Amino acid sequence: MKNVSGSFFLVGPMGAGKSTIGRQLARCLKLKFVDSDREIELRTGVDIPLIFELEGESGFRKRERKVIDELTTKPGMMLATGGGAVIDKLNSQHLAARGRVIYLHTSVEQQLQRTAHDRNRPLLQTANPKQKLQELMEVRDPLYREIADWVIETDGCRVRDVVQQIIQKIEPS
Repeated sequence: MKNVSGSFFLVGPMGAGKSTIGRQLARCLKLKFVDSDREIELRTGVDIPLIFELEGESGFRKRERKVIDELTTKPGMMLATGGGAVIDKLNSQHLAARGRVIYLHTSVEQQLQRTAHDRNRPLLQTANPKQKLQELMEVRDPLYREIADWVIETDGCRVRDVVQQIIQKIEPS
């Protein structure tokens, strides 16, 4: 696969496959891959749940805004964002203006399956994770769609098939 120009930003809910798909897509397109949540953990030296515990969601979102602002200015980037990155208007503006945005859409049921045993998701540490995911989807889905260059369905799809589908959109033959 030849190098492509520009940067690509993956948005979508938790469990959509942004990190997994992003890693493989970056490898195929010869781009640098960065996961914004992982970058925040590397910079702070602590995991996301601890940031939420100590600083609340607003503290985490401030850190996220700074990281996304910085990373979206770098060329040749494949960036996987956190599921809530789009609730910050400045993040959405930076993502839409500085690269191509790919919305990895998945159903709440698929999200539940993919995140069922993941304790690293502070927003799901609730009595009813399904209800929480539905609430998040209602708010965030329109925001993802508003900035997306492409919407890709990931329900029941293999990673390599999603990667191929995205490559076909990026590099039409």
